[in-house]
Amino acid sequence: MGENSTDFDQTSTEDLRERATDLARKRWDVRFFWQLLRMIPAAEAAAGNEEGSRASIAQASGFLYEALSAESDPKVHEALRPVYIDYLREHGADASGGGTGGRNGDGDGTTDPGNTDRSDG
Repeated sequence: MGENSTDFDQTSTEDLRERATDLARKRWDVRFFWQLLRMIPAAEAAAGNEEGSRASIAQASGFLYEALSAESDPKVHEALRPVYIDYLREHGADASGGGTGGRNGDGDGTTDPGNTDRSDG
């Protein structure tokens, strides 16, 4: 790619978005899409759309839940088991389903849309 930053400066945001997502699809770059999902709520908040920020979190979690639910191979579920356990432990949940009750880990039941510094697992 011979483009420098001034070439990108002259490119519309829509074109940049399309080009970046197309490239990520071709490269099967899940990390890029995960990065976008993590950043959307903060971007919504930065744009002054606090309600959109909360909606983005709900929508992203719905997409991921749907993708995980569609996976029917029990071996895949077992392979992901340690990830689920680590997450629950990290956020204070216990094996009986109890825990903090909050979605942001501080027990108040709120989300933290500005906090995009979360572990990728």
